[in-house]
Amino acid sequence: MFPAAFDYIRAHSAEEALAALAQHGAEARILAGGQSLIPAMRLRLARPAVLVDLGGVKDLGYLHEEGGELRVGAMTRDVTLERNANVRARYSLLTDTGAVVADPVVRCLGTVVGSLCHSDPSGDWGAAALAARAVMVARSASGERLIPIDEFLVDSFQTSLEEGELAVEVRFPTPDGRTHGSYQKIERKVGDYATAAAAVQITLGEDGRVTHAGVALTAAGPRPVRVDAAEKLLLGQLLTEDVIRAASEEARAVSDPFADTRGSVEYKKDMARVLVARGLRASAARLGTGVTA
Repeated sequence: MFPAAFDYIRAHSAEEALAALAQHGAEARILAGGQSLIPAMRLRLARPAVLVDLGGVKDLGYLHEEGGELRVGAMTRDVTLERNANVRARYSLLTDTGAVVADPVVRCLGTVVGSLCHSDPSGDWGAAALAARAVMVARSASGERLIPIDEFLVDSFQTSLEEGELAVEVRFPTPDGRTHGSYQKIERKVGDYATAAAAVQITLGEDGRVTHAGVALTAAGPRPVRVDAAEKLLLGQLLTEDVIRAASEEARAVSDPFADTRGSVEYKKDMARVLVARGLRASAARLGTGVTA
């Protein structure tokens, strides 16, 4: 199927994109990588009257550390986080996530910020951003505002961006040497949406106890799900099998998937449990500490 008719604007700066949004309002949609929006348009699930393409905005294709954060511009591709040497060394959760988004072709075109703005509950970056406690940067004619990821992801395909705002960046706190994470995913085949997936990031103190925990689920409800109970349970604990088992059970309890051809509700809930446990063990291994019995 072909998309419905639309007008096309290719912006060459963020200012040009903002001007187009101001002119066309709710009728305009931003195109970054297009790996989610274009298929939705072909199926007539999205019918923007105006498409504002950021492909010409080269100064939004950045990735750098500043002020204790990894700053990822709106035109930075998924593959960059998968392959960047600094990200691979220090941001294991992001590397894991970048490596399993769809397939290599999509990762070379799709963008991290675009995926977060699409807010698909089965998309991978939402849970990873929750576990890492990311912050979105939105720009408008009146300036910029910072939006914690928990406030940004509102519902299925809905964010807290306001009319006339452009998401220009996502910021991930820079982990210290005692922090690692993992993204675990089950899919029917390469390129498919997640049947279930879990993002985990933990920080251990000198005594081996958890001082910070981020746990979130993909494809477990109408939006990516933070597992607050698991995060609270982990704090102050040694990563024993009993603690991991208890935390993963909290993931199972909060998971609220729907049944489809990928699996039943009970199967998906149990996979949330299994994947959180795997993520915790993988994070502990990366930190050089074993899980005790």
